[in-house]
Amino acid sequence: MERILPHVTRIYQNHTLDSARWNCYQPCAGDVVIATSYKSGTTWMQEIVRQLIFQGADAPPRHQLSLWLDDRRNPIDEVISKLEAQQHRRFIKSHLPLDGLPFFSEVQYIVVGRDARDVFMSVWNHHANFTPDFLEKINSIPGRVGAPMPAAPDDIHDFWRDWICRGWFAWESEGYPWWGNLHHTQSWWNYRHLPNILFVHYNDLSADLTGEMRRIAAFLGISLPEESLPGMLQILTLDAMREEAVRNEDPNRPSSFKDGARTFFFKGTNGRWKDVLTAEEVQMYEEKAAQVLTPDCRAWLEQGRVAL
Repeated sequence: MERILPHVTRIYQNHTLDSARWNCYQPCAGDVVIATSYKSGTTWMQEIVRQLIFQGADAPPRHQLSLWLDDRRNPIDEVISKLEAQQHRRFIKSHLPLDGLPFFSEVQYIVVGRDARDVFMSVWNHHANFTPDFLEKINSIPGRVGAPMPAAPDDIHDFWRDWICRGWFAWESEGYPWWGNLHHTQSWWNYRHLPNILFVHYNDLSADLTGEMRRIAAFLGISLPEESLPGMLQILTLDAMREEAVRNEDPNRPSSFKDGARTFFFKGTNGRWKDVLTAEEVQMYEEKAAQVLTPDCRAWLEQGRVAL
């Protein structure tokens, strides 16, 4: 029986995303697409894949290697030129749900998930620390579709109510003022049976990074020498990645965040929402998760591999 493959049914265009940019992409066998919702371990996974591809050897910083195609801030012709010039195995970043991303059988997809309540705490820190100059910059890029990205409200609870109860796109019901977080995971989960899609959970990376690296390496067909592993693991700690980001921050380029790269890499811990969200707000999550997620997808998103 022939498997039904995913296909594009939505166009995602707003202040940050433009899914139509993927029309310019020409896949190469072995390409890796790191497909995550925001604040779910994207940068962590990019660095894991970078370490695996380069086997811990010195290489340019990941932001120069792992390009974000759906990000409308950089002209797509420049992004594609950089991508096509790469001689190493390519690993590309995307924040698109699978209903907005072209799917290719020769490409391998790594989907990273995280409990939505933990995502919320991280995206609040992210959004609340945007500089006014950064918001003005992204909102003034020509070709924006829809309303500008708003500044964060003063109260985290106001941000939560919008984020969990309101969608940016008409077909979503959560994620405002970004895009659907739960919807993103469910769109990929529906095709988890395909052999070129791997699901990795933030909890499992935190609990057993060595084991997850071996699993990712096996999925990508990359040998992982035991003697290289300790050095890779040292680079992949949150503190090491934060310091690397600070070192590589361009002093001549205004930062997106009030405290630069140190804000981007915040605590990286789970469960902080328990001390912030009220019982009523947790119930909002319960209702939204039941509406958007299938029970098995929800169990995995909240717990990781232990739920499988």
